[in-house]
Amino acid sequence: MDPSHSFNQPPEASNSSEKSGMTSAAPPAHQHNPAGYPPSFPSQPVPQGPYVQGLYPGQTVVMQPSVFVTATPLADPVSNYLAYSIFTMLCCCLPLGIAALIYSISTRDANYSGQRELAEKNSKTALILNHIGLGIGLVFIVVIIIIQIVISTTR
Repeated sequence: MDPSHSFNQPPEASNSSEKSGMTSAAPPAHQHNPAGYPPSFPSQPVPQGPYVQGLYPGQTVVMQPSVFVTATPLADPVSNYLAYSIFTMLCCCLPLGIAALIYSISTRDANYSGQRELAEKNSKTALILNHIGLGIGLVFIVVIIIIQIVISTTR
């Protein structure tokens, strides 16, 4: 590149001998193509409709049948202890009640999707968490009552 030319100068103003030896051809004329279709040529038919298969002669498309697997709810669903979980959460022990509520909802979902083993596991976990939360809540209430009695008798 000639050092006398400025970097701000547009490329057309530079010397043509400095350009590459490639010839510049004009771009092809615009051809209107329907949305999503490759450009068509005179020897090929233009597809009609959005999903045409077998655009080329002799081309065959083999489709496999679709298989839909649907889960059916259990005939005899496992107990989810949802009301027990809500009671434990609101009245006894909030953290264990929230955990039990999550497992209760998971049990309900597993019952609906037909997964008996998962429903039984989640149901058992929810029941254990509810029993522990209820026990903690009852112990806490008994301790508070005893403290109140002791404080009131010492006055």
